[in-house]
Amino acid sequence: MKRLLLVLTFLLAAATAHAQTATVVLQWLPQAQFAGFYVAKEKGFYAERDVDLTLISGGPDVITSELLESRRATFATMFLSTGIQRRAAGIPIVNIAQLAQHSGMMLLAKKSSGINGIFDLYNRKVGLWANEFQLQPRALFRRSHIDVKVVPTGSSLDLFLLGGVDATSAMTYNEYHRLYTYGIDFKDLTVFHFADIGLDFPEDGLYALEETARRQPELCRKVVEATMEGWAYAFKHKDEALQYVQKEMESAHIPFALSHQRWMLDEIEKLFEFRDGSLSIELREADYDFTVRALRENGFIRTSPAYADFRKEVLQ
Repeated sequence: MKRLLLVLTFLLAAATAHAQTATVVLQWLPQAQFAGFYVAKEKGFYAERDVDLTLISGGPDVITSELLESRRATFATMFLSTGIQRRAAGIPIVNIAQLAQHSGMMLLAKKSSGINGIFDLYNRKVGLWANEFQLQPRALFRRSHIDVKVVPTGSSLDLFLLGGVDATSAMTYNEYHRLYTYGIDFKDLTVFHFADIGLDFPEDGLYALEETARRQPELCRKVVEATMEGWAYAFKHKDEALQYVQKEMESAHIPFALSHQRWMLDEIEKLFEFRDGSLSIELREADYDFTVRALRENGFIRTSPAYADFRKEVLQ
């Protein structure tokens, strides 16, 4: 028995020594938005590929591109608009997997405020999140020639609920449903879903430094493959996936509401695309060019990174 334990210990040590270490920083606090990563970790999909992966939670004080640039993280998740903005600012990051092919961002208003259409937003107070999260609303205002009074907001919906703003930023998978749990019926809201009004920018993608993609292509391939397997499993086994989400949230001392996280996972699935039964991680050049153009026209970037430099294929 002792000899068997020694052999097993040796084999485990050898396997650990052989495994490549890597970290992925996620752009927000633990929630079902990242269920695929949690599943891939818990089910051993990274370990099966000899990758010893650590997940780092983000949050309001975590800028994932900074952790990537300083090499405190090997990989990071970001919206496509964020990735382009950071690349244009000189950070040598590349997109190695475009997970969310569509946008879940929206503007919400109470019908009781008299806002029923886009032009009703004229001269109204609109709560917007910071930085690149203002891209789509500002593109909408610019396209529609609407002047609004922008009010900076955080993740809280209090300002909207108390009437401090007439409309507010939201995500289909988060704030939209949170308002429902607060007692506001969906039918009492006017919804401007950017995916439905010609401003459908891809969101969550997986990024690495250009140097990492060049020097460690096998590591990039393994992490992308395992992550894809994690998401495919999460969508097919949602009850199990939500158990892992709950574990992550409770570990971070974040209240877990099953109904809300289930809604989030269902809505996140709508932002992904499956082709021939497999999860698509393609970054379409047309989507990329459209997002770059919107960033430039609204003053978020001054230069346009070339698609060929920004996108790196790691699956061969």
